[in-house]
Amino acid sequence: MTGWTRIEGRATALPVENIDTDQLIPARFMSTPRSEGYGDFLLYDMRHGDDGQPDPEFALNRPEAKGARILITRRNFGAGSSREAAVYALVDAGIQVVIAPSFGDIFSSNAINNGLLPARLDAEVVEVLLAACAVDLTVDLESLMITGPGVSFAFELDPVWRQKLINGWDDIDLTLAHADEIAAFAEDRKERAPWVWPAPVQG
Repeated sequence: MTGWTRIEGRATALPVENIDTDQLIPARFMSTPRSEGYGDFLLYDMRHGDDGQPDPEFALNRPEAKGARILITRRNFGAGSSREAAVYALVDAGIQVVIAPSFGDIFSSNAINNGLLPARLDAEVVEVLLAACAVDLTVDLESLMITGPGVSFAFELDPVWRQKLINGWDDIDLTLAHADEIAAFAEDRKERAPWVWPAPVQG
C-alpha cells in the first residue's frame, strides 16, 4: 500500500445519512476476486435502477462526480457489517478520502488499513462542504487541514492512524516498525524469567 501526505482532487457530494457497508458493496459481489477490482460495485443498488441501468440522477453518476477522489457525505457512514470489501469498493473507485460527521468504528479501522482517510468534521461544516460541491479540495495530513475555494477546516486524526496513512502501513507493518524493541524485550524477558521458555527438546 502506498502512503500519502496530501491529496488534491475533485470532491463530490453524497448527501445521504446512514450508508452502511451492505449498501457500499452488496454481498452478491463479494465472491469476485479482488484482483478484478471492486470499483464498479460501489453503491451498486443505489446507483442503478430496477432495470439494471445507471440512474443518471444519482449523485455519483453525474458528470461532475467523474474522477472524484474525495467523497463528502452525512453521518454514520460505513455502519453495519464489518466487511472490508466496502473499503475496497471505495478505494478501487478512486476515493481516497471520505468526509462525514461520523463513521462506523470497524469501517474506520478498515479504511485506515487500506489507505483511505475517514475525515470527521462537525455536521455544520459538512453541510457547508456539501453545498460547495463539486469543487477541488486539498486534504493535508501534515497540517490536518481541508482547504478549497473559500473554505478551510481543521480535522482531528489519531496520531497512529496518521502515521499509518503517511507510511502506507497496515497493522502488521506498524508492528514490524517496532521489531527491534520487540526483540529486545523478548531477550530481556528470557534473561529475567528463563522458566517461562520451554526446555529444549532432547533428541
